[in-house]
Amino acid sequence: MEKRTKTLLIVLTASICLMAILAVILSIKAINLVNKRPTSGSICIQSHDIEFEKDISFAGEMVPLEMFNIRERYERELLSNCYFHSNTMLLVKRSKRWFPVIEPILAKHQVPDDFKYLCVIESMLTNAVSPMGAVGFWQFMESTGKDFGLEINKDVDMRYNVELETEAACKYFLQAYKKFNNWTLVAASFNAGTNRVEKFMKEQKVSSYYDLLMADETERYIFRILAIKTILENPERYGIYVSKSLEYQPFKYKTTVITKSVDNWADFAKEHDITYKLLKVFNPWLRSNKLKIKKGETYEIKIPVKPFNITAAYSQEALGEDDNAETRNDSLQEDNIPDVETAEYDCEDELPEN
Repeated sequence: MEKRTKTLLIVLTASICLMAILAVILSIKAINLVNKRPTSGSICIQSHDIEFEKDISFAGEMVPLEMFNIRERYERELLSNCYFHSNTMLLVKRSKRWFPVIEPILAKHQVPDDFKYLCVIESMLTNAVSPMGAVGFWQFMESTGKDFGLEINKDVDMRYNVELETEAACKYFLQAYKKFNNWTLVAASFNAGTNRVEKFMKEQKVSSYYDLLMADETERYIFRILAIKTILENPERYGIYVSKSLEYQPFKYKTTVITKSVDNWADFAKEHDITYKLLKVFNPWLRSNKLKIKKGETYEIKIPVKPFNITAAYSQEALGEDDNAETRNDSLQEDNIPDVETAEYDCEDELPEN
């Protein structure tokens, strides 16, 4: 009996000692983990410096990166856009849809291809509306748009027509090039205005954009273009990977020429087996629900074709989910819908400042 008791005591003592040792080991590991865990003041995401080419150009004109301030200003915009991944990825996707539209127009007017990057930084390749009233991919003010041949009234606003606004932008670029004989100054003048750039050049007695002291927005303008050009030309090099299957494909559509007034665009859309919304997506320059056409005038209307003409109703029908459509419509009686207050707002993309 005594032997058994002694044996039990030895086993119990050994077990307690083992548990104490394990507790000490676990405590030490826990302390180490706490010490290694980042605190609220630590940054977990790793950021890396970006090496870039020594020979950077815009429209065939070299950028003097040997100047410390030029190199640093370019690097600022490159870093800003490289680490703004969501925005830059969207630009890569949108460029696949819109560059094929813009590039041929620039080429037709013999404007350097690099100018397509201007509308990227102007509007992020959307029909944006600025607080000052500039509109479209190229951000023309109403007066400037009219000066360069764009029709703007209560029914239509051709600043929302990518093709026509690009044509107007080319006219501006060519006119400015006659004044400056330098594409970099032409691009800067698109932001600051030709008269202001010319005034700065005379006052400061210099002839290069890179030697001019101007407002911060204009000083950043060319470098934002250069940074976007650098990334979009080789996005994978800068950590932006977009699946080919998820790129935004160019719109597919057929064109209908109209010569008579349209009383209701919703009726017009229905006649062409699309929705009013799709009609406006493909023709955003239509600014009201009707269009009065004078004798001799014509307008080209884009009608989307597959796969861009699919509607929600079509999708439901294809999936066999339209059996309860009548029931759903019956539930939308006027007396079932509560009154709500509404506010007017601009449907525009918010353009982030880098």
